[in-house]
Amino acid sequence: ANSKSKKTTAKKKSSNKPKNTSTAKSNKTEKTEKPEVVVENINVTEVTVVAADDKPFKGFFARKCDPEENILTIFKTPKIYGAILGEALGSMILAMLLLTLGIYQPLYVMFGIIAITIAVYAFSGAHLNPVITVGMMASRRVSAIRGILYIIAQVVGAWLGLMLVNAFAAGSESATLPVMAEIAEGNFWVVTMIEFVGATVIGFFFARALSYKRSVFTFAAVVGGGAALAILLAIVISSNFLGLQNNFILNPAIAIMYQILPTSGDNFGQLLGEIALALVTYVIFPMLGGALGFGIADIASRLSGEKVCCCKCEKK
Repeated sequence: ANSKSKKTTAKKKSSNKPKNTSTAKSNKTEKTEKPEVVVENINVTEVTVVAADDKPFKGFFARKCDPEENILTIFKTPKIYGAILGEALGSMILAMLLLTLGIYQPLYVMFGIIAITIAVYAFSGAHLNPVITVGMMASRRVSAIRGILYIIAQVVGAWLGLMLVNAFAAGSESATLPVMAEIAEGNFWVVTMIEFVGATVIGFFFARALSYKRSVFTFAAVVGGGAALAILLAIVISSNFLGLQNNFILNPAIAIMYQILPTSGDNFGQLLGEIALALVTYVIFPMLGGALGFGIADIASRLSGEKVCCCKCEKK
């Protein structure tokens, strides 16, 4: 009986062996099938990447920062007040620099812009110029309400700078504030194009500096270098080629402090016409130039495959 039981158990064990081999074979087949699935997934992802590269301007006009910011939400946090204060203080110091030193010292202006940018960068991003703010609005990097508040702060800051310089100049008989030269009928478009080209250069350099926001000093150096280059181009074109002096400023907020707006005329209609010409030359066209500079920088970034900087990458 014991021998029979041993034979039956041996038969059971031998009958179980093929089953184990079949399961082992099925496991081997399953393992060999897995790499094929991975290869298919890789091929699918490659197709999607190629399709995305075929459309470099997809989402070009999408809002790049603060998608939910509007007049109802912007004042809910105190950060906007710090940003407005930073723009006002920075514009005040910049106005004092240009009203005392003048714009015909591009090297000193560059170092001044670098220092001011580093000082107020953490507050507002250091626009300090309506040309920059309009470019940021046109490229949808800031909301319309934030841009308007920044421009108002810049004009107020420039006016405070003028008041401070006037207070110091009042005690000296020899001190005179710089005044922009009057726009003659023959050089209206020449001066306007100088402002337009200079503002385009400033807007382009600021847009490129946004790619280096992780290093504040590099950001400020690119912004200051762009402003110095724009001033040099304006000086060479206006002075050396056209024989003009004191006819550009490249900052609409500070341009108003240079008394570009006439206060008298032969009649009211002529006065309004001269005011309109001054605003077109020193305010409207520079703002259009700033927006164009941002557009050129963004198009070049898209074509080169560089990621356009937005608020999400600024926080990283």
